[in-house]
Amino acid sequence: MAWHDGTVTAPLTPPDQPGPHDPWQAPPSGSHLAYASGSEDDPDTATELRQAALVAVLVALAGIVLGLLWLWLAPRVPLVSDDTAVFLKNSEGEEAIGADGTFVLLALGFGALSAAAVFWRLRRGGVLVVVGLALGALAASLIAWRVGVWLGPSSDVVARAREAGRGVTFDAPLELHAVWAAVLAWPFAAMGIHLLLTAAFGPRDPEPEWAGFSGYYGGAVQGPLAGPGAGSGASAGAAEPSSEASGPAGPAGGPSSSAGGGGAA
Repeated sequence: MAWHDGTVTAPLTPPDQPGPHDPWQAPPSGSHLAYASGSEDDPDTATELRQAALVAVLVALAGIVLGLLWLWLAPRVPLVSDDTAVFLKNSEGEEAIGADGTFVLLALGFGALSAAAVFWRLRRGGVLVVVGLALGALAASLIAWRVGVWLGPSSDVVARAREAGRGVTFDAPLELHAVWAAVLAWPFAAMGIHLLLTAAFGPRDPEPEWAGFSGYYGGAVQGPLAGPGAGSGASAGAAEPSSEASGPAGPAGGPSSSAGGGGAA
């Protein structure tokens, strides 16, 4: 603290040294990012692998249900034979493309249901669970396609035409014309719905904290610096003790001077 013209001037921090509570100051040496410990519900790698395998198997088995529904709901393509060739009974019909559309719509619904079920049961599942869901959905679509073809009308059209006879209508084999577009509907729907559910309702990672900053910021907070008004008040208060101290100095100086005079005498 220095005296200048009767006022008190607060000490200033050198410009090259930041204050102790500067938020932009570099962290102290030895500090590092400390992440909160994981929850007890977070699975390890082995558990996540088992969960992913279970998800893939269960979703793949659901493809049997999709195949049965496709076989039941898909429109039939009527054929007719004249003993020399087999023709479409209705050449302008849309039953053939209707089978593909039915499969795709069912696959989209199954994809949404499987994604919701996996998210509900394994909300904290990691990447492996999502991969298991994708692989299971792809396998389920292939299984559904083959189940519908196997259980549907025979693919031997000539034998069925001979069995049915001339002019008798019979059903064409159940098949997919756009195979890969229909097969990928379930995996894409499952991934999209699972991503949306995770973004909306998934668990959030804890924010990192700087280890070592608790003691760094735990000290006393520096008070406000004295302003000009406070400085004038402080100088006024400091002036009174100096005047009181100078008052008794006269008498003390009197005897000392008289003593000096007596000594001279």
